[in-house]
Amino acid sequence: MRKLAVIGASWGGLHALGRLLAGLDSRCSLAVVIAQHRAVDSPDQVMRRFFESRCPLPVAEISDKDDIEPGHVYIAPADYHTFVEPGHFALSIDAPVLFSRPSIDVLFESAADSYGSELVAVVLTGANDDGSRGIRYVHERGGLTIAQDPDTAERPEMPAAAVATGVIDRILPIEEITAVLNEVGVRA
Repeated sequence: MRKLAVIGASWGGLHALGRLLAGLDSRCSLAVVIAQHRAVDSPDQVMRRFFESRCPLPVAEISDKDDIEPGHVYIAPADYHTFVEPGHFALSIDAPVLFSRPSIDVLFESAADSYGSELVAVVLTGANDDGSRGIRYVHERGGLTIAQDPDTAERPEMPAAAVATGVIDRILPIEEITAVLNEVGVRA
């Protein structure tokens, strides 16, 4: 059984994530962690409210040392790297990675170390290649790897870079990604 899903998005991600979260089943037991590239001065509560209005699961902005609860959606705060440790989060102001903080690669790699084959990693729309190094790492640790079909992305560069790694298990449009998350996260 998968326990954790990590999702990375950049340009176009707000719309894509809104669609993805809207389709989650209220019985989904996955903890879902989102790293969305955004401006440092972007108010975190606006993103949280946007997702709350669409998602049937509780949505929270991550604070340092927060516990990871099943069936919750967590948003990485602007200008902090988010690390997944067994059962909780840690935040860092280490240097940006690929000009980004939060870095999708940092999130994916730390989650793979903590959750291994119990992890699902998803790369959505974006205009750089953040996430491609982390998705390889998730694959090496036995996690399920998914990329948004680049043809359906507002900006195809990020999912195309993930696909180019050769380790993506499924290349899907948003609604089918949501279906997979429900499939692996809803207990019968």
